[in-house]
Amino acid sequence: MKDRRKYGKEFKQQAVEYYTSGKSSMDTVAAELGIPDSTFSRWCLEVRKHSESAFPGHGNIAADQVQLRQLEKELERTRRERDILKKALAIFSREPKINSDL
Repeated sequence: MKDRRKYGKEFKQQAVEYYTSGKSSMDTVAAELGIPDSTFSRWCLEVRKHSESAFPGHGNIAADQVQLRQLEKELERTRRERDILKKALAIFSREPKINSDL
């Protein structure tokens, strides 16, 4: 099994810049650098989508993804609080039972 090659952020950015300069096609640039076409096209797409925040690194999350995760956690907490309040309202809004044995 082949070892998986790893490319640094600068290498990826320079490769995409070379391609976007219009000097060569995507296939040609990928072949010159020894990169699979699919990998290079994914790099180009990521730069197009995220520009400066592209290639955050292994295990790092883009800033927009960090904010999204925080908002999802807050939403989940708010839903749990809402459900607790609904249950409490149902309990306190019941008619009290009157003991007829008195």
